[in-house]
Amino acid sequence: MQKFRYVSHTADMAFIGYGSTFKRAIENSALALLSTMLDIKEISKDKSLDAKIKIKETAATKEELVWFTLQDMLSKVDSRKINAFRFDVIKISEVSGKNKLEGNLIYKKTKKDNSLLSVKAVTPHDLKVEKNKGIYSIHVVVDV
Repeated sequence: MQKFRYVSHTADMAFIGYGSTFKRAIENSALALLSTMLDIKEISKDKSLDAKIKIKETAATKEELVWFTLQDMLSKVDSRKINAFRFDVIKISEVSGKNKLEGNLIYKKTKKDNSLLSVKAVTPHDLKVEKNKGIYSIHVVVDV
């Protein structure tokens, strides 16, 4: 199964992250976002030490949870100028109607600029979480 694929969109950029679980689909959607912004192959080869930033989100729906998580990742990568190359979901839960996520944004402690494309925002427009034949898909549009 492919991790993600880019899909055509009229004005912005869109991708679909896939996974056998919701957790894996979020991680693969994060990989697609990071791959849009940064040269993650180059970053992951770097010999610098790995570091992590904790991300915690709470949302009413799965779609909002994805949106909040990806937007938080984008903000952290952009504001801190970090070379992130992976997002690991530690825990996903639904408690009292609230969807919660805890994860780690993994990056390299290097000053090298590995930027590819400037992503302005993750948009809630057309964001969908679906499950079909046991496979989750997350459709995301980003403003570039």
